[in-house]
Amino acid sequence: MSLAGAALRGAPWKAAAVSGGAVAATSILMGMILPGPADLTWALCLGISVFTWVAAVGAITKPDRGDRVTQQARHWSLRHPWRFALYPGVAAAILMYPVQLVIDRESVFGAALDALWGGALVYLITGLLALTMRGRAQGKG
Repeated sequence: MSLAGAALRGAPWKAAAVSGGAVAATSILMGMILPGPADLTWALCLGISVFTWVAAVGAITKPDRGDRVTQQARHWSLRHPWRFALYPGVAAAILMYPVQLVIDRESVFGAALDALWGGALVYLITGLLALTMRGRAQGKG
C-alpha cells in the first residue's frame, strides 16, 4: 500500500476534484430534467468514482515525472496494476460509506455493503485502466 500511496503523491488532485464534481453535478441535473426522481446518493457516488479514477490514472500516466521515489513507485504501479488499484478502490469505498449511511439513510451494514460494491467497481476499472497502460512500465524496466 505504501508504494501505491507514493505513486499517488503526484496525482492531478485538482483535475480529479473538478471532474468528480462536474460528473456529480451533471448527474443531479440530468435527474432533475429527465423523468423520475433525482438521486443525490447516486450522483455523489458516481462523482467519487470519477474522482478516484482521474486521480489514479493521472498519477501513473507520466511515470517519469517527479522525484526518484515517485518514479519508482509509479513504475511499480504499472507493473502491478491490481495491487495499485486496491488503494483507489479502498479510498472510494471509504468515501462512499458516509454518503450511503447519511444521505441514503441506509443501515450500518447496508451502507457498508453498497460502499464495498462501489469500491469493488472502482478497483476493477482502475486495475483495467492501469493494465492497459502497463506497456509503459515494461519498456522502461
